[in-house]
Amino acid sequence: MSAHPELSRRRTAAAVVALALGGFAIGTTEFVTMGLLPDVAEGVDIDIPTAGHVISLYALGVVVGAPVIAALGTKLPRRGLLMGLMVAFIVGNALTALAPGYGSLLAARFVAGLPHGAYFGVASLVAASLVAPHLRGRAVSSVMLGLAVANVAGVPAATWLGQQLGWRSAYWAVVVIGALTIAAVAAVVPASPGNREATVRTELGALRRPQVLLTLLVGVVGFGGMFAVYSYVAPLVTDVTGMSRASIPLVLLAFGAGGVAGTALGGRLADLALFRSLVGANVATGLLLALIPLAARTPVTIVAAMFLLGAGASTLVICLQMRLMEVAGEAQMLGAALNHSALNAANALGAWSGGLVIAAGLGYTAPGLLGAAFAAAGLLALAASAVLRRRELRLPETRPEHPSHPAQDARGAQVREHAGR
Repeated sequence: MSAHPELSRRRTAAAVVALALGGFAIGTTEFVTMGLLPDVAEGVDIDIPTAGHVISLYALGVVVGAPVIAALGTKLPRRGLLMGLMVAFIVGNALTALAPGYGSLLAARFVAGLPHGAYFGVASLVAASLVAPHLRGRAVSSVMLGLAVANVAGVPAATWLGQQLGWRSAYWAVVVIGALTIAAVAAVVPASPGNREATVRTELGALRRPQVLLTLLVGVVGFGGMFAVYSYVAPLVTDVTGMSRASIPLVLLAFGAGGVAGTALGGRLADLALFRSLVGANVATGLLLALIPLAARTPVTIVAAMFLLGAGASTLVICLQMRLMEVAGEAQMLGAALNHSALNAANALGAWSGGLVIAAGLGYTAPGLLGAAFAAAGLLALAASAVLRRRELRLPETRPEHPSHPAQDARGAQVREHAGR
């Protein structure tokens, strides 16, 4: 009998790894554009600030695709939905690699972004369903670890590949990883039904919840500052720090290593004290962004700053993911997917606003100070969320009597305690 729990643990681990592989593919395509931004700009004959719009269009695809696909796909079997989303992801990246010019490249990146948020939303729900309630934060963070590992291995490797063989080769590599993900999900992720009782209306109803909207705002503005810096990390390290073009993958590797550490830490913190961890991660990220102009003076300090920024930002991502899953009520798939809509709205905001301050002549360090201001705005949204929660706790009729989130079912008192802290 003792072999059965061990076998179950192995199957669960294999399923989570397969789900994380999809996150690895998505993280690679999302962030490699930033490392190859000068190459992409040269390849389609545009300047670097204009090339930042390529990043923004991918992010816009995520913002649009996550709620639409989550709402429409909530009744579908989740394993099949995951595989279908990966097929769409492959198509978008193949179109990116084949894009003949700037306009077609923008369209291709939009298509590639459409399945991003829905994939992470569905994968997070599947992972959470495979473990005990008190381990769900860690299960979700394990899926998101694929995104973090992408910044350690996938993005630096794809950046190097793009520099050696042309930027288009990086996206062909992503296509291959996407195909491997489909095979892995089909082989080891258990079949699970969709929510047959859900409707588009009930899913979209989450957008009427003030706590959902405030959490989304934290993701958009609080995380937008990180993207304002990271979108232009390549010219930052070459033009300001004075490092060589070949050193860009090293800086990306430092950011990715911090992301791995932050993702692992974020899952544990989310299981212990979710709201406090969310506030702490937001504050830490803002302080690090404010220090970018100083850190960019030497290679050692910029590498250290990018490591710490990756750690703080990744902790923030996990806490935002768990917070949205907690406050979304019956709209489970949409709540899980909306985090990535918020983060990619942040991506678009950061790339656009960072490009504006650079184009205005303020230099490649200016996005750091802009990002710190964004993080401060996110902190204000968290303060409003805390005040609202305290008011809800004073009114018994506002407390959900039948919490629908799986974590709430098993540990409702603990979840409510975390939400109020």
